[in-house]
Amino acid sequence: MVRVAPIKLQVGPKVLWFDPTDLDIRAGDVVIVNTSRGLEYGIATSDVLEVSDDLVKDLKSPLKEVVRLATPEDMDKVRELEEKSAQALGAFKEIALESNKDIHPVLVEYLFEGDKAVFYFEAEERIDFRELVRDLAGVFRARIELRQIGVRDEAKMLGGLGICGRPLCCSQFLDDFVPVSIKMAKTQKLSLNPTKISGTCGRLMCCLQYEQNAHEDTARRGPTQ
Repeated sequence: MVRVAPIKLQVGPKVLWFDPTDLDIRAGDVVIVNTSRGLEYGIATSDVLEVSDDLVKDLKSPLKEVVRLATPEDMDKVRELEEKSAQALGAFKEIALESNKDIHPVLVEYLFEGDKAVFYFEAEERIDFRELVRDLAGVFRARIELRQIGVRDEAKMLGGLGICGRPLCCSQFLDDFVPVSIKMAKTQKLSLNPTKISGTCGRLMCCLQYEQNAHEDTARRGPTQ
């Protein structure tokens, strides 16, 4: 068995496993972790778990370590970075409006070490943003990375409430998006009114696929018409 610490990083709902080393990590603890991007901060979603060796071997990359439990100084830095991110998003919107109106800024993420900022934006078509990178680099004293995302990714990052009144599935527990088709709504005999079967992202609701297998099985077992 292997000890792992489930950690949710600062952007997105995905929970990743880290090596807790000898730290006593509890649910809700803020921690500093090593990632492929450098140091990042995150929140433990549960106490340390013990999982099988096979599950760890199946991971795409080896477990990276939790560096430490966040100190008061770390928390001050986290708050500072969150403020910088919010301010940078405002500037990003102004610069993008002048550069390309097809670009819709979504989020700015300053990594924990403070020397790199990731600017997320949504656009329907593929965008050549090299000029925008130069404009941003002229304003912000950090390494700049622009990342284009889709409208479903935007909803996943920002969160919100679905028409069911609950938080969006994508922002709570969905790691990856699955294909959803209008055929699913027809099979389930749902209204085909787009406003009733579309999520806040404007795409078909992810939850249409939750009961699809059951509906298909019922249709196979039921009397033919």
